[in-house]
Amino acid sequence: MKTQYYTATSLDGFIATEDDSLDWLFPLGDLNDSSYPAFISEVGALAMGSATYEWIVRNAGKVGDETGSPWPYTQPVWVFTKRTLPTIDGATIRFVRGDVRPVHAEMRAAAGSGNIWIVGGGDLAGQFHDAGLLDELIIQIGSATLGAGKPLFPRRVLHPVLRLVSVRQMGSGMAELRYAVSTGDPSGAA
Repeated sequence: MKTQYYTATSLDGFIATEDDSLDWLFPLGDLNDSSYPAFISEVGALAMGSATYEWIVRNAGKVGDETGSPWPYTQPVWVFTKRTLPTIDGATIRFVRGDVRPVHAEMRAAAGSGNIWIVGGGDLAGQFHDAGLLDELIIQIGSATLGAGKPLFPRRVLHPVLRLVSVRQMGSGMAELRYAVSTGDPSGAA
C-alpha cells in the first residue's frame, strides 16, 4: 500500500489558477491515454482538500464529460475542510479536519490492500509529507504556464530527496514524472 499524490501541474508549477479553475488542463490530453485508468484501479481511499471537492461539485458536468460520472469515485473519500460543505447523493464522503495522521490511519483501514490517493491540493499533500506519510508523487506536467495560481507542492523538500523513478511522455502536451519519497538515507540506500 502506498500513499500517493497524483496530480497535474502547469509547466510553471501550478495545479489550478488563482480562482481554482482547471480549464487550462483539459485541452492538453485525453484522460484515457494517461496512466489514470491503471492508477485509479489500485486506489482504495482518497484524501481531498475542500477547494478540490468544491471544484468537482461546481463542475459536475465537466467532470462527467471527462470521466463518465459527475462524482467519479467509488472509493471512500475524506474531505479536509473547516467548513460545512454540500454532500453528494450516493458518494461515500467523510468531512474531516485537523491532523492528517489519525485520518490516514482510518483511510488505511478502509483502503485494504489499495493505495491512498491524495487528490489535492498541494498543501494537503504537503501535510501528508510533513507527517512522513507520503510515499510517491506522480506529477503530470502540462505544456501550459499560468503565471500564478495554486502551487503544486508548497513545501521545501531538499533532504531527504525525491528519487526520480520514471518519466513518460503523454502525447504532445503532457509528461509524467514519478518520484519516490525517500524517508531515510538520501542516497537511496535506506
